[in-house]
Amino acid sequence: MIGLSDYLILSAILFSIGVIGVIRRRNLLMLFFATEIMLNAANVAFAALSSFMNDLSGQMFAFFIIAVAASEVAVGLGLLILLYKKYGSLDLDDYTMLKG
Repeated sequence: MIGLSDYLILSAILFSIGVIGVIRRRNLLMLFFATEIMLNAANVAFAALSSFMNDLSGQMFAFFIIAVAASEVAVGLGLLILLYKKYGSLDLDDYTMLKG
């Protein structure tokens, strides 16, 4: 039987993979993917805790996170397309001149 600790370990592993992806990747698209992995890790943890505590608030948080992730992808991919059209690359090192 799969217990709560198994879900939390899975969530921690997914979150660690996402953090490593954010730290190591220099491509903006891969940063978005790594961020999505971290958000999904939080969703797994919220859904598991909600299920084991017989409380729906964790699942509500998971739905909220899914909505935020969807809007982040929509806005982020739009910006990525604009950056790629303007500079021809998605590498973070190419955008060092964009200092505020």
